[in-house]
Amino acid sequence: MVKKPRFILCVCRGDCPGFAKLNVWQFVNFVREQLDVEYVVVHPQLCVWDGENFLNDLLKEGSKDTVYVIGACDPRLQRKLFKESFASKGLDIDKQLIPLDLRNMTTEDAIKKVEETISKIMEQP
Repeated sequence: MVKKPRFILCVCRGDCPGFAKLNVWQFVNFVREQLDVEYVVVHPQLCVWDGENFLNDLLKEGSKDTVYVIGACDPRLQRKLFKESFASKGLDIDKQLIPLDLRNMTTEDAIKKVEETISKIMEQP
């Protein structure tokens, strides 16, 4: 059985124009109520000091079978920014992080993207 992924939404302070079309609470409530996830967390800005502290607390050492889906900005930037946090816990960022770019999406489009991603994860043996 595949372990349920953990979903983290970064809303880029909540005032980024790239998230203007996303109804954050409608979106996260759909993800937590309708999708097969362990939990959903919303953080205002993962790319700053308290976001890094949060990730360092959240990521668990030795949890090699846990997948973290992070809905935020550019996936390449996410990998760059979160690489140290994953490495410090002995986690493989290439296997355990699925970074999604949700900028400029409507709530419906973001739901569809996350729904497809979670379904693919849960279909894996």
